[in-house]
Amino acid sequence: MDIRSLELFQHLATSLHFAKTSDALFVSPSTLSRAIQRLEDECGTALFVRDNRSVKITAAGLKLLNFSQQTLSEWKKVKWELQQDHQLLQGELSLFCSVTASYSHLPKLVNNFRHKYPRVEIHLSTGDPALSVAKVMQQETDAAIAIYTPDFPVELHFLPLEDVPLVLIAPKDTLLQHLHQVDWRKHSMILPESGPTKRIVHHWFAEKGIRPRVYATVGGNEAIVSMVALGCGLGIVPQVVLDNSVVANKVNRIEIPDIEPYKLGLCCLQKRAAEPAIQALFSC
Repeated sequence: MDIRSLELFQHLATSLHFAKTSDALFVSPSTLSRAIQRLEDECGTALFVRDNRSVKITAAGLKLLNFSQQTLSEWKKVKWELQQDHQLLQGELSLFCSVTASYSHLPKLVNNFRHKYPRVEIHLSTGDPALSVAKVMQQETDAAIAIYTPDFPVELHFLPLEDVPLVLIAPKDTLLQHLHQVDWRKHSMILPESGPTKRIVHHWFAEKGIRPRVYATVGGNEAIVSMVALGCGLGIVPQVVLDNSVVANKVNRIEIPDIEPYKLGLCCLQKRAAEPAIQALFSC
């Protein structure tokens, strides 16, 4: 049993897809299959049940997954300590955030980090912000920029960065400038189909006793801005998304003084918060 085999096993245990793990970790499917077979031979039991359509982890596989997570975490910590040259941090650090956060918040954070730790190689991936927590929980990334919610996992350490206000946006041709001008019986809404904006917006409407006319539900705040710019209805989005949108000049922004803001911050697993690279990132 070696570190590389455990890395392959751990990724497969979360992806449950041989092709995805092969692509993500740059190995051929046959190499991956042989590594898993060797682990199963060493453990004396099946770690996965697989057929032509699906891959499922066994009870033994779950036990080994817990072992591999602890072992790889400790190995990374020791490796970092051994690689320090005159107390200069080296190694790799993976980060996940939304495309908007990569424009708005990441540059300052990364610039500070790179200035202090120039030998650390940062691997950045972007996507739906609703995936941030899951990616950290499944150890697909070391840390992520995420939004704190009432059901935020207790297994995660969260460092607040900023409160981001939400704003109401309307197409330019509606001439709406203030909240009191909005006739909720007349204007349709573009609502989010998931994520923290959905919870906040629905809660705000409920508090105000408003039953909005729904034109469409879409995935992603950027999509809401685009549909509002096309004249499809009104929308509520984080101000930072609007500030970084290429169609911001095609909508009017209307302040909502009493709506809950986004609580934006960095998160990582509590049990990994003391790892040198992650600790260094949070210190920035």
